[in-house]
Amino acid sequence: MSFRTPRPLHPLMLDDVRGAQKMLAGVARVTAMEGSRHLSSLIGAPVHFKCENLQRTGSFKLRGAYVRIAGLRPEQRAAGVVAASAGNHAQGVALASALLGVHATVFMPVGAPLPKVAATREYGADVRLHGSVVDETLAAAEEYARETGAVFIHPFDHPDVIVGQGTVGLEILEQCPEVRTIVVGVGGGGLAAGIGLAVKSLRPDVRVIGVQAEGAAAYPPSLAAGHPVAIESPVTMADGIKVGRPGDVPFALVREYVDEVVTVSEDALSSALLLCLERAKLVVEPAGASPVAALLADPDAFRGRGPVVAVLSGGNVDPLLMQRILRHGMAAAGRYLSLRLKVTDRPGALATLLAVLTVVDANVLDVSHVRTDPRLGLTEAEVELHLETKGPEHCEEVTEALRDAGYTVLG
Repeated sequence: MSFRTPRPLHPLMLDDVRGAQKMLAGVARVTAMEGSRHLSSLIGAPVHFKCENLQRTGSFKLRGAYVRIAGLRPEQRAAGVVAASAGNHAQGVALASALLGVHATVFMPVGAPLPKVAATREYGADVRLHGSVVDETLAAAEEYARETGAVFIHPFDHPDVIVGQGTVGLEILEQCPEVRTIVVGVGGGGLAAGIGLAVKSLRPDVRVIGVQAEGAAAYPPSLAAGHPVAIESPVTMADGIKVGRPGDVPFALVREYVDEVVTVSEDALSSALLLCLERAKLVVEPAGASPVAALLADPDAFRGRGPVVAVLSGGNVDPLLMQRILRHGMAAAGRYLSLRLKVTDRPGALATLLAVLTVVDANVLDVSHVRTDPRLGLTEAEVELHLETKGPEHCEEVTEALRDAGYTVLG
């Protein structure tokens, strides 16, 4: 998606973030900092999770939305606010508006996950479904703002939003004063800009690393060009960072305060989400797991740079998407194995094959036969197996056991 709302660049300072922190006292939670033994062992230095997935509304977005709406003049509050979002920003604006007594209208795509739509309504917003993609939803929200006078609350391209998100950085320094590296997901750039501003103002020695999905990485070409550059049709499962163009305000801050922006694959995102669920017992959405993906994908880049804090920015993931992502993550981690075998087409052949798999402790998820392929002999059949395994080494063990038993493994 691409947001284009040009505005003058405003100089922001540490005092602005501190002011936002006071404003958010009693509104936003000071979220937990949890250690990760697995990642600490992987990179040879302490790794901590900043759990914004446990924030009210399930993400950091409440912080910036509340600061932005709280800063409106009385006549602006009376006109109400409007936002466009597929999920996290929608819920943040809805709750912030309810807490401040401001009417909120939130436009969401027609295909937005039902749990996110329901949650936004439950926080008190008037939800309107419009458009199949967020660009269309955004256009509808901006048109509504022009027609009604409601104030458009941008998800990242406004100074108040950025200083609100920057309070995450202040909390990190308070909870982990020895931190040396902070890793944070980047979409439009509001969270990374706010954290970079807050942290670098107090601790310029701390490295701040931004992470984008490979299929939605607008920041690397933008930083190379020296100005925001739009990419066409960003594609990633991480919808929280699926942004086609950096915001003007956060871009300037990211360029100044963020040391590097790296990219991660969809496989790495899936593996990271699975790790958070299995090892940390934390439900994290793909965008929120992007810092973990960066640590998994290139642990050597973080050796000697700990303690590391990975910001888990959100946990609002649709259960159906979670199911697909977990399957993908397990496959990427070598926990699934798909094989095609030639067997003799006779009674009991399948039972014999399954007995081999029982010995090597492979769980059969699905099995199918092919007997009519012209490539097969008169007494041959092809069996396709989908197995649940314990990792790459177990996959090798299963394959070798089948070969040792005389089976021809086709693929």
